[in-house]
Amino acid sequence: MQERSMQFVIGRMARPGRDMAVEVVERKGLGHPDTICDALAEAFSRALGRFYLERFGRILHHNLDKALLWGGAARPRFGGGEVLAPIEIFLAGRAVTRAGDVEVPVEELAHAAVAEWIGARFRALDPARHLRVRVLIRPGSVDLGELFAREHAGAAPLANDTSCGVGYAPLTPLEGLVIEVERRINDPAFRARHPESGEDVKVMAVRRGRSIRLTVARAFIDRHLADLEAYVAAKSRLASAIEAIARARGLGAVAVDVNTADDPAAGAVYLTVTGTSAEAGDDGQVGRGNRVNGVIAPLRPMSLEAAAGKNPVTHVGKLYNLAARAVAEEIVAELPEAAAAECCLVSQIGRRIDDPQLAQVRIALARGGTLAPLRPRIQALVRANLAGLAGLWRRVIAGEVELF
Repeated sequence: MQERSMQFVIGRMARPGRDMAVEVVERKGLGHPDTICDALAEAFSRALGRFYLERFGRILHHNLDKALLWGGAARPRFGGGEVLAPIEIFLAGRAVTRAGDVEVPVEELAHAAVAEWIGARFRALDPARHLRVRVLIRPGSVDLGELFAREHAGAAPLANDTSCGVGYAPLTPLEGLVIEVERRINDPAFRARHPESGEDVKVMAVRRGRSIRLTVARAFIDRHLADLEAYVAAKSRLASAIEAIARARGLGAVAVDVNTADDPAAGAVYLTVTGTSAEAGDDGQVGRGNRVNGVIAPLRPMSLEAAAGKNPVTHVGKLYNLAARAVAEEIVAELPEAAAAECCLVSQIGRRIDDPQLAQVRIALARGGTLAPLRPRIQALVRANLAGLAGLWRRVIAGEVELF
């Protein structure tokens, strides 16, 4: 194999947030159809990976990142409605389905992973009654399977795609606010106090200068609301809770709008039977949700790669997004001269995962800092994170790494 050397590009950048007149940040909560797809694809991949480890001593080739959610049909009404047609989940991809004389129970693993994830997080969505899961898995191509199994001189695994991953640090105050808002109002304790709160949440934040507006969509569960008056009161309580979260973060006055498509006079409100729009109003797909840092920030660098469901051993679409984020965070944490950092890693199929064709790092310097003395330390941090990729799959399989 021809020897290739990684190209390092290290440069400067403006400081994000402070130098951005406009900022747009979105987060899709755990009950959003796109998040459901990400989560189920990843849960399926972890379950399959654990089976491979237990039976064969290593993770075999698979990529399960093509999940689709086809919304069902429902008739919500105050006091309790009904689901008319189930949500359909299509889990599609490629995997080793047989090794030697061992048949891999792919369908059983998929159904169990879906039931476990949904059952642990939703109160009104019953995976047995409200979901239909279709498992569409075929063996992968011969060349990619062989590439997965091959090692380069006993070193790191070989990348099974030509792709890129990006990451940045730190999060801006607005990005941090969006994450906290969704997590707080979807926290089990919050939902216990407000049982009408469905799990399907989306938060969109827009900042112009110092002015911030949050538009929040939340599905409400019909059986916990007696009438329209109760619904309106629940919306008001939610808006007040979000405003308090913003004040506690020192962001001043933040405008909060909840369920802006409602038309109470016409009786049109965001009411659901199950707590998610997937029951009737929306569909979902892997890769359309949060990036690996938990937000969708279109004015910041981001990759369109879907990290969820990809194998954690050789698929750089997952690994490089995680590594790039870690590089940026470590630069900011360990180099006082760096106020902010961005990292982009570009792979090449068939090349070792610890040897990308390009590693670009850009940093915003703190006052008085200079770039030249930082270059060797930045390169060392990049190389250290790349060296750790060969073992990252263990944390991914254990569910210790957040992907959305």
